[in-house]
Formats: sequence, C-alpha cells, structure tokens
Amino acid sequence: MRVPFNKLAKKKLIILTCVVTLAAATISAKENNSVVLMATATEKALPHSELPSFNVPYISFSPEQLGDGIQVGKFDSFNADKAKLNEFAKKINVQTFGKYDSLLVVKGDSLIFESYYLRGRIDKPHRQASVTKAILSLAIGRAIALGHLNKSDLNKPIVSFFHDLNPAQFSSGVKSITLHQVLTMRSGLRMDGERFAAAIEKLGKKSTHDQLQAILSSSSPITPLSQVFNYQSEDPELAMLVLNAVVPNGAKAFIEKELFHKLGIFNYQWREGSCGLPIGAYGAELTSRDMVKLGLLVKSEGKWQGKQLLPKAYLAKSSNEIVALNESDIFFTGNRVKNPGYGYYWWQADMLIGNKRYLTRSAQGGGGQYIVIIDKLDLMIVTTGHERDEQTMKVIAEELLPLFLPQNS
Repeated sequence: MRVPFNKLAKKKLIILTCVVTLAAATISAKENNSVVLMATATEKALPHSELPSFNVPYISFSPEQLGDGIQVGKFDSFNADKAKLNEFAKKINVQTFGKYDSLLVVKGDSLIFESYYLRGRIDKPHRQASVTKAILSLAIGRAIALGHLNKSDLNKPIVSFFHDLNPAQFSSGVKSITLHQVLTMRSGLRMDGERFAAAIEKLGKKSTHDQLQAILSSSSPITPLSQVFNYQSEDPELAMLVLNAVVPNGAKAFIEKELFHKLGIFNYQWREGSCGLPIGAYGAELTSRDMVKLGLLVKSEGKWQGKQLLPKAYLAKSSNEIVALNESDIFFTGNRVKNPGYGYYWWQADMLIGNKRYLTRSAQGGGGQYIVIIDKLDLMIVTTGHERDEQTMKVIAEELLPLFLPQNS
C-alpha cells in the first residue's frame, strides 16, 4: 500500500534544499551538508537495495520543523556531548560500524539530532524488516482501545476468533494456542514447509481462511514443551489474521486509518502476502521520522498529541518483558548489553555503563532498523541501515549512550 507524502511536509522539504543549515563550530561545511538528502523522482521508484549511496552525509544538530507532527529542538539545549556525537557521526559516515542510512535522536519529546548517510533519504520509506512486528503489536493495542478486542481476548485460543475452519485437519495441540502466546513467539508451531505447500494447493485458494487452515494443519504436534520462545514468522502471521478478523474492513484498512493516519503517517509501503493481508513478520517501509512517531507513541504511554490512541496498560505490558531470555540465545547481547527479554514483539535489555544499568525497550529489524527507548534518560534513538553484522545495540551501548549521561554518572 502507498499513500502520497504529506503535502505540507513535502513543501517544507523542498524549501530545505535551498536553505543552508547553521552549523556549530565543531562541524565543518563538509560534515554538515547544507542540503537534506531527499529522493529524486527516479529514486522514489527504486527499491531500497538499488538506491545510490551519498558520499557526503546530512547532519543536523537543529532539525527542521516540517509540520509532520514531530516537535524539534536544538541539541545545544541539552546536557550532552556534542563534539563526541559529531565524531560518532563521522565514524558512521566512513562505515566504522557498518552501513547505516540514518541516525536520529529524541530527547524528551523533541527531535534534537537528525542525520542521513548512504541510502538514507528523509522522504523515502526505508524497509523495516522485523520492526514490522512491533508495528503489528501497536495495531493490536489500537484494536483494544477501540473495543474490537479486550484484555481477556489475549488469553483466548486463536481458533475462537474464526469460523468455518475444519478442526479435523488441525495438527495436534493447535486448539490450545492463545493470542498471548502468539504475541510472545510461544505458539509452539513448528511448520513443515512441504506440508504447508501441499495444504494450500489442496485448498486451491489463497484467502485468509485458507492461509489460516493451512497453518493450523501443517505443524508438528504442539505440546507444553514446544510452547517456548521461538522467533519465527508464523506467530505474527497468526496475529495479523486475528486482527483482520476482528476489526471492521480488515487489517489493511484498519492499520492505515486507525494507526498510521492517526500519527500523520502517509508516506509508507507494506508488502502483502499471498492472501492479500499485510505480512505480519516483515514488509513494512517507513521514513525515519515516522519511526520516531512510533517510538514517541510508546514513550508517551500511548498518547499522541494529547489523545490516548493505545491503552496505557496494554503498552505497559506489551513493550516490557513478558518472556525472560538467555543472553546466549540472542545475537545482540554482549559486555554492555545484558538481560534480554521479549514482550509483544518488542524487545528489552539492560545497557551497562559503569556500575549503572539502563533498561531499554526496542523495536528491532534486521539490517540496522531500530527504535530504542531508554526511559531513565528520557531518550530515544532511531537508526536505519543495510548492515548485516547486527551490532546496533552494542554500538549504542558502547559509543552513543554514554554521550547522553549526566556528568559524573
């Protein structure tokens, strides 16, 4: 799905291309590009993987007000190390940490640092990978806020949300899978790809009903021992099917109208699966600034511009730890990143700086797509990239977070 870019924001962005950004004394003209990186007409039609890379980054310690619903501020107004952040941005530009396309920093409610590199464009939606799952979690919360789901529904079996399924074909144990288990990657499903393909072919259709029937009929037997954390695509696919079943006009229209448009998100894409639904596990594409909006929604306990879009209690549960994980099981832990956990498609971990711990909540997508919230510091960091080494959490803990700590902490 694709909706035209917000006209007011677009108009202001065009003006930006003619404006020279005021730079601090520590920033040279080369380091603080005077023209924000916008996609050309040709680039807008290109997939992200084919975008040409810019050699000179756009770096701003005083982000522009674009009328897009994001409050901006000046970096100098906060007690943070500007010179070291400038050095950090230089390292990103020369790919010291990998191939990153954007880095944005929010302090309080204000965007105070914005930068784009390589394939980053301020107005070009960037692939989100598994951040898509976190968006789906927010959409579930919105459905609860509007009464299409309630708190007790989270513990209901998945099959109770659907009619006209054939239980005789179900794999053993699937009737016990709850929405809560699906949202925490603990459905217990272990799919047989060949069996799933055969089930779809036998059904002869590609509707949401057939997709669900095939999933529930193609798993190995499910037992309490198998219903442990297992990061996979099938669980968010089931969550998307539930959302589609309970909201008016289906999940696609609901996410657009009741989540994205409420946040002023119009310039996006979301890949659809064979049954016509947005893919639950991946496939969304958003601009970096719109990623900021999602983070602000979580950071503000479900409020956006004074309106409660998501239930506070749901966010307190979904974005915080429900499942404790072993550090050895997760790729992003290390000397400075400890105690990983998982909520409803949102991750948690402690970042260790000296003798202090800072709890993080994050949406994470392969390749460098991150929305990281550090509540104790009233801080949020957003990145995009096309990096396969997956070191983002470690880089934030070791290189970036210390720049925002109070002196003598």
